[in-house]
Amino acid sequence: MIIYNPFHSIGLFSVFDVDILKNVEVFTGGYGAEYGGRLSSVMDVSTRDGNKNKFAGKVDVSTFGAKALVEGPIYKPKDQDDASATFLLSVKNSYLRETSKTFYTYIDKNGLPYDFLDIYGKFSVNAANGSKVNLFGFNFSDNVKYKVLQDFNWNAYGGGMTFLAIPGKSSVLIEGNFAYSKYKVVLKEQAKSERSSSIGGFNGGLNFTYFFGKDALKWGLEVSGFKTTLDFYNAVNRKLDYDQNSTEASLFGKYKWLPGKFIVEGGFRFQYYASLSTGSLEPRIAVKYNMFKNFRLKMAAGLYSQNLISTTYDKDVVNLFYGFISSPTNDLQRSSQAILGLEWDLMQNLSLNVEGYYKYYPRLISMNRNKVYEDTPENAKIPAYYKKDFITETGDAEGVDVSVKYDWKKLHFWVTYSYGFIHRNDGRYDFVPPYDRRHNLNAVSTIQWGKKNDWELDVRYNYGSGFPFTQTGGFYELLSFENLGTSVATQNGTLGILYSDYDKGRLPYYSRLDLNMKKMFFLGKSVKLEVNLSVTNALNQQNIFYFDRVSYTRIDQMPLMPSLGLSFSF
Repeated sequence: MIIYNPFHSIGLFSVFDVDILKNVEVFTGGYGAEYGGRLSSVMDVSTRDGNKNKFAGKVDVSTFGAKALVEGPIYKPKDQDDASATFLLSVKNSYLRETSKTFYTYIDKNGLPYDFLDIYGKFSVNAANGSKVNLFGFNFSDNVKYKVLQDFNWNAYGGGMTFLAIPGKSSVLIEGNFAYSKYKVVLKEQAKSERSSSIGGFNGGLNFTYFFGKDALKWGLEVSGFKTTLDFYNAVNRKLDYDQNSTEASLFGKYKWLPGKFIVEGGFRFQYYASLSTGSLEPRIAVKYNMFKNFRLKMAAGLYSQNLISTTYDKDVVNLFYGFISSPTNDLQRSSQAILGLEWDLMQNLSLNVEGYYKYYPRLISMNRNKVYEDTPENAKIPAYYKKDFITETGDAEGVDVSVKYDWKKLHFWVTYSYGFIHRNDGRYDFVPPYDRRHNLNAVSTIQWGKKNDWELDVRYNYGSGFPFTQTGGFYELLSFENLGTSVATQNGTLGILYSDYDKGRLPYYSRLDLNMKKMFFLGKSVKLEVNLSVTNALNQQNIFYFDRVSYTRIDQMPLMPSLGLSFSF
């Protein structure tokens, strides 16, 4: 299940603590047969186990918030190959609302209205032969309150288990998982109807991997079920209220083959959507050719489908609300993708990765921003374009992603750049969606120095061109014509908004530079104290967070904010 955190753009909030992460893989397209139910991209996140040899921990405090992590063995192994049981618990909380009244009064003398609490726990049992079982649970919540933005809160919680079984004297791996999670977002704005959405459900599966020398065969079964709710009002105050249940089942298989200089991974996925009474057979293929020792070509292609629909309010200047709902029609969203790229080791420590992509969407389902009338028998002669809650669209996306990575002793540098286009057609008009971004640049650099590498400087920069939005054409008095006796001369109307052409405007670009200087003091074999001095938005760029077109109220993300912190680990 996808979990979205709306406060990522602010930069003070995050779902996953880097201290508990083991691996994060982001597949922007052309992903393998083991992933399904998503049209464009997926993220695979795994967390590490607790320390199996000793009790350890870390405590961080700063002017933004505090974090505590504890881990250790429940059953300590007698030697490296012995069985073990471990635990890991991480709690992260913000007290910025209180500290900002003292340290950041130049931003807002009443304090900054941001808050979050993240809790994650994991229990792991490892057998001597490599088999293991993990139990985990989490609760992530974020909240922001401004005068015009009365309440915007986001919460996700859940838990589950995973296991890996390695039968004795066998070349097969058996993996399994079962989890439940729930996500809910609520947005309350001044003089506007409240919007809310939730999605909760379970997923479980079994995977089997067989090894044949360098080759491998993997197949699996998955079942998931979820419930979505949506309480929403469109631009003309037409209510959309949905409460739906959906169940999906899938079977996948893929084979990894290494003939000579090639790496070939071919597979298929069959996804069955019970609520739509339809299935989707989706072939996938990926090929890498090691042309030279330091130069590789690659390609990937596949078919994909999705039942889940993301809902946004198209008349928002900045889209903060992202709701989810399973398809209310019998249509299934589909896409086909093709990716071509290269990997080039320019030097011993310098690598270049380039990928060009094209994604075609023959069927997309979107909330109908043109709905004016209710879909009732009285309006039978009115075109569906003006009365249906949802409409079917087509579209495509194309672009190129470039990344450069440099690692040399104490210097690490990584930069990515994306250039892309997204197009949509609703049957009448061509347009770009609110998430169409032309340029996106990310750069991260770390340098260490000192005899013990006890000094460290981290630099992070992000640039993004502006997202589309619908401009305001003007305002007028909106009169109500409830019956034939309505008097235009005596009634007091409400404020009506005249919108310009859909998504023809562009928001300002986004630019942010973050700096962090760290000094480490080694107090013992495994005891360390760190002093951190960081600067958020060092260029003091005015990056938009929220805009109310009626009151013409703009809220920006964080300005230049210095922060001092201490970290103690043992």
